[in-house]
Amino acid sequence: MIEANIKLECLRPAARWQHPSGEEVREVLRLAGFTGIAAAKVLGLGAKGDRTVRRWIGEETAIPYAAWALLCEFAGLGMIWREI
Repeated sequence: MIEANIKLECLRPAARWQHPSGEEVREVLRLAGFTGIAAAKVLGLGAKGDRTVRRWIGEETAIPYAAWALLCEFAGLGMIWREI
């Protein structure tokens, strides 16, 4: 089992999802083994995508659900968009 410091409310389908904190974004990146640059590349964020990832971590902007859900899957937390 993966141990992560992420609220369960952040690991739900979009209709019942709570936005993660910057620290939770950082934790998912750590679990996935991604740097900001690597995350930006796998998410298709473009040339300056690492800046976007830094904004999510710094809580300047909220991470979109789709990006969060994909990062959670890469981190081994499952397909959070599916109802169990």
